[in-house]
Amino acid sequence: MRKSHHFACRTVWTGAAEGPTRDYDSYSRTYEVSIEGKPTLTGSSAGEYKGDESKHNPEDLLLVALSTCHMLSYLALAAREGIPVTSYVDEAEATMAMKDRRVRFTDALLKPRVTVAPGADRAKAEALHERAHDICFIANSVNFPVRHQPVIEIG
Repeated sequence: MRKSHHFACRTVWTGAAEGPTRDYDSYSRTYEVSIEGKPTLTGSSAGEYKGDESKHNPEDLLLVALSTCHMLSYLALAAREGIPVTSYVDEAEATMAMKDRRVRFTDALLKPRVTVAPGADRAKAEALHERAHDICFIANSVNFPVRHQPVIEIG
């Protein structure tokens, strides 16, 4: 078994400076997350939940985690397999809905568009997405399907 890894953050509800939670409609949802040695992230809830749409929300960040984990897993596999990737762009999306009487993510779709160098094995480059999905620890940690529809281009 591999050694375990520990991650830590500090989340502070900075919206408290604008007043307490007197009623659902009026309090600020703004927060800051700090991780030692990294830039502070400012966020809010999604607009549907009275949040500030100009800030990242937890729903955004979960999709970002899925997309970037897949990408980084894919790039590592490509490097190990000698597939020269020259570009990677993912237009990922996810759906939240009521399921089992709870609002939850029900599906995520990753749509990576990958460009590989001329002479690269297109079929192998495409097959690596399945392996990347299998080793992506974020996708392995969620309880909803994470699908992928890769497009491989030679360029």
